[in-house]
Amino acid sequence: MTKELDKLTVEELFELISPSSEVMIELRRRKVLRTKNVVGEIGEFFAIKFYNKLNEKEYVKTKKLPKLLLATETTKNIDALSREGKIYSIKCVSSKKGTTGSFWDPESIKNNNPTFHFLIIVILDDKYNVDSILELTWDDFFKNKKYNKRMNNFNISLTKKIRDKFTVIYKK
Repeated sequence: MTKELDKLTVEELFELISPSSEVMIELRRRKVLRTKNVVGEIGEFFAIKFYNKLNEKEYVKTKKLPKLLLATETTKNIDALSREGKIYSIKCVSSKKGTTGSFWDPESIKNNNPTFHFLIIVILDDKYNVDSILELTWDDFFKNKKYNKRMNNFNISLTKKIRDKFTVIYKK
């Protein structure tokens, strides 16, 4: 970077992280970013990379994982599919104590109608590198979901209990 950050105005700093910045444009060109949900897209990238063993030296797996195919961005509530036909929802948080994004269709969830087989939660560190990846079954999700009355949806709050209880398939 040619300019020193402390010499830039706040507006100039915003431009560096804007959707039209060189970094964002390059990440879209590489098909890492497909929507404006940057954290969610980073989580999907890492989950697919990890499950598909694209860098075996970087990731040490704790269980045998299926290869995943990323669903199209217009596919509702489905982020990836395995060759065995299993449906995966991928959520990403930027903090170990974060709350996942929303799970919509609250009536279906209240009636315990599964919309996915597995939930992958990617937890990022402060540099947007993977801290850990958790995997929950639909039943795990159903037992631990929290209802957000204001938004009329569900989410998972990452607590120590959740992080300790569920299958950690990767830990930095």
